Amino acid sequence: MNAAKPALTPIAIMALALLREDDMHPYEMIRLLRHRRDDRMVTITNGTFYHTIARLQRAGLIDEVGNDRDGNRPERTTYTLLPAGADAVQTWLRAELPRVDHPIEFRVALAEAHNLERDEVIALLRQRAAQLDADHAQHRTGLAAARAEGVPEQYLIEVERQEALLAAETRWLHQTIDRLADPGYAWGGGPKPPESAYRAQREAARS
Repeated sequence: MNAAKPALTPIAIMALALLREDDMHPYEMIRLLRHRRDDRMVTITNGTFYHTIARLQRAGLIDEVGNDRDGNRPERTTYTLLPAGADAVQTWLRAELPRVDHPIEFRVALAEAHNLERDEVIALLRQRAAQLDADHAQHRTGLAAARAEGVPEQYLIEVERQEALLAAETRWLHQTIDRLADPGYAWGGGPKPPESAYRAQREAARS
C-alpha cells in the first residue's frame, strides 16, 4: 500500500513535470533544471532533490524503471512518472495559480501552467487577477488617505513600493490573460523547441 500523498513542494512539482517529458535519473534532472536556469526560482541542492525523489516514490507518484552504470560512475536509477504523479501536478497547479500569498509557488506554477488546458489557466489567472485588483485598490486608497492626513512620506515608503509592485503585476497579469485568450498564442500542443537542441540538452545533462 502506498504512503499517504505528501504535501508537494515546488521542487517536487519541478521533478514531476520533468518526468512528464521522459523517464530520467535524478542526476540528469538536476542538471537539466540548472541548465534551464530553473534554480532561479527555487534553490536546488543535490541532497534535497534526491530526498524529494524518494518521497515521491514512496507516495506512489513515480517509480523505478531501470538502473544503469557508465564506467566508474555510481549506478543511476531511472524513474518514470505514474498516472497519480501526473494528476498531482495538475491538482497542485489548480491550487497555486490563483493564490496571491505564495510567491515562490506561483512562479513554479506559472512555469508549469502549460500542463493544464488553456481555458482552465485563463480562468485560474482571472481569479488571481481579481484578488490582486482588490489588493491594489486597497493599497492605493490607503496611501491616498495617509497622504491626505499629512503622514510624512518617509513613513509611507514601504506602502508606496507595494502599491507600485501591485500596479505592475496587475497590469502584466491582465495583459497576459488577454494574450492567452488569443487563439494565435501557441499553447499545450503548440510548437516545441527544435528536437536537435532538446536532445543535445538531454545528452549534456546525462554526462
